[in-house]
Amino acid sequence: MTVLQFDGVMHRHVKQNPFEVESLLQRGLDAASGKAGSCNLIEAHKWFNLAAMRGSAQAVRYRREISQEMSGMEIAEAQRAARDWLSVH
Repeated sequence: MTVLQFDGVMHRHVKQNPFEVESLLQRGLDAASGKAGSCNLIEAHKWFNLAAMRGSAQAVRYRREISQEMSGMEIAEAQRAARDWLSVH
């Protein structure tokens, strides 16, 4: 296990199934592109953050890109949503 820091928060990094990482990344892409309706950057950031925690360099890049379009409050909301997801999964 490795401990990583993302957005000022320490996270445990556990190697995951590559299909799970790809699924998390795809959920972020879907939310960012509005595939399920309208674009949702908070949801996209959440999924990219989760994929990044599992080692996806692509997710780190996408998260950084959309963060530039988000307010600090939106980023904080996305981070809370990612932590909530982790507490359940």
